Amino acid sequence: MQITPLTGGLGAEIHGADVRRDEDFADIEAAFAEHAVIVLRGQTITPDDHLAFARRFGPINVNRFFKPVDGYPEIATVLKEKDQKQAVGEGWHTDHSYDQVPAMGSILHAIEMPPFGGDTLFVSMAAAYEALSPVMRRFLEGLTAMHSSRHAFGAATQDSEAARSGRLSNAEAATQDARHPVVITHPLSGRRGLFVNPVFTTHIEGLTPGESDAILAMLYEHCRQPEFQCRVRWQQGDITMWDNRATWHKAINDYHGFRRLMHRITVEGVPLH
Repeated sequence: MQITPLTGGLGAEIHGADVRRDEDFADIEAAFAEHAVIVLRGQTITPDDHLAFARRFGPINVNRFFKPVDGYPEIATVLKEKDQKQAVGEGWHTDHSYDQVPAMGSILHAIEMPPFGGDTLFVSMAAAYEALSPVMRRFLEGLTAMHSSRHAFGAATQDSEAARSGRLSNAEAATQDARHPVVITHPLSGRRGLFVNPVFTTHIEGLTPGESDAILAMLYEHCRQPEFQCRVRWQQGDITMWDNRATWHKAINDYHGFRRLMHRITVEGVPLH
């Protein structure tokens, strides 16, 4: 097994591993804890293999809004057909931050890929936090932010292409609101990191709307710096796993006219502090 960092601060590419082999799991788990994003190249697996690998990390979080894979309700379909324009997940976000106990991470398997494009970008929220000034870090400590699924998956989104095509559904289930610290201690690494994101965070409690909007806009602009990012260029068969407590991610929608099909499993997490 060869583990190669993708950048100086985030992500690693793994060659020679097989997620079906028991003897490979300890090294894969250690790489995930260290790098927060891991890309396991050249995997040949079935949906049952995908589920078995995910369950090694914890219970499965069944997504409420994505169309499931036929016969596998625990696996979400992430799909963009060649005639569709909108990709799901184009905005910077953290999966399931709107849940009271946010998901640990997601495990995405590339089933069918376009000949070019369709990459995924990630941001290290620990690196972004550590690059803030000591004064700003002290200001953010102790603040709490609200997150919600309502505006992202609720009734107001039903005119979207993703909803009309059946890729997203169940808008009536978008009732989740959750409070989380703006700065968390990561449950695996112990590193401090930001836990707000542009898609699901609605506001910071205790600030005026103008103050909250300004602070969040500043943080989002800060986090988008390329120094905190890594980019995953997919190949068919790849599995990428990322830690939702440590990262943002964003799907790049630059492959119009081609089909992109992925299977995603999300793993349950723990309360954040």
